[in-house]
Amino acid sequence: MLRLGFHRMRRIELRLLAAFLFTLSSAAHAANSATTPAQRENPGWLKKHEAINARVREGNVDLLWIGDSIVEHWAGVGKSVWARYYEPRHAANLGIGGDCTEHVLWRLDHGNIDNISPKLAIVMIGQNNGHHNTADEIGEGVVAIVNELRAKLPETKILLLAIFFRGEKMNEERLRLARASEIASKTADGKHVFYLDVNRIFLNPDGSIPKQLMPDFEHPSLEGHRVWAEAIEPKVAELLGDTPIKPVETKGE
Repeated sequence: MLRLGFHRMRRIELRLLAAFLFTLSSAAHAANSATTPAQRENPGWLKKHEAINARVREGNVDLLWIGDSIVEHWAGVGKSVWARYYEPRHAANLGIGGDCTEHVLWRLDHGNIDNISPKLAIVMIGQNNGHHNTADEIGEGVVAIVNELRAKLPETKILLLAIFFRGEKMNEERLRLARASEIASKTADGKHVFYLDVNRIFLNPDGSIPKQLMPDFEHPSLEGHRVWAEAIEPKVAELLGDTPIKPVETKGE
């Protein structure tokens, strides 16, 4: 009798412990701003968001680029490279400067990928979270974006790119972003989600970032966009089922 009572109490204690741990886990997840969709209260940002929605409503979208200013700059300094590699593939640029993972999550829920079925989505996001989130939080934010894309665009392949480093030389944030990318890379299954880390193309042998490729040690220059596009082109072509586009010939080649 006493033994039965003891075991019953033990089971109750274990259930209470499990419930407590689940609550702690849920609270920790809820506290991660990187995984909580958020709208930016900025008229300029909302205008860009609506412009993306308008482009998507036009249809004819086979390729998506998703991210922050690094992606948005394909429409600026990298425009000529975009015209060579992505415009012929009916690409849409879903990059907005200053965005963190939580802002991309909000946009994906508010029209940016409605009623389309692209062949491929290329994702580069998380750098702006580096100021205020831990590596684990950033990684979870990127994973949340991949999961959202998988849920809403089940036929679309995803090419997840490692977060670009920021800062001329090695710093603590670089380590945090590298760890976040490592966490996010675990989503790659070789069937629907693929991962590439091309940070090496933007680094000197000593680990510093050359100004000719990233003048502000954050955003690629025109030359930086060229080497970036060339570095990922074999995988992009493979996932799209295309013939790889040949690199642009430069002086001295």
